[in-house]
Amino acid sequence: MTADTRELRQLARALERNLVEAEAGMTAIVTRGALNVKTDWRKSAERTAGRHARLYPRSISYDVVPIPGGAQAEIGPDKTRVQGPLGNILEYGTSRQAGHNDGGRALLAEAPRFAAAVTALTARLGRL
Repeated sequence: MTADTRELRQLARALERNLVEAEAGMTAIVTRGALNVKTDWRKSAERTAGRHARLYPRSISYDVVPIPGGAQAEIGPDKTRVQGPLGNILEYGTSRQAGHNDGGRALLAEAPRFAAAVTALTARLGRL
């Protein structure tokens, strides 16, 4: 058994012993990450949407859903809000115009912060 395998097994045991705290911690991390992505996406969309889609950035929202082990988030334009249905066109483009990829950039910007928060949580739970 390698050192990495031993560490992973120790971490798994620590997480099992602290499952409630691990789930609460992951829910908090996912919620903070979703808020950060939404905020960055809105800021980027305000710069790229142009005058014809000036209300589009306000349609970007997020929902966090608890799942076993933590939570999942859905982030993006809400099609029930004003100009929300423009999301696919603005984000991915059409045959005549390239997409803006505001959401993709926001997600990439959040990835290192999210990973660092998960690493800190697992390290803390591993010490308990």
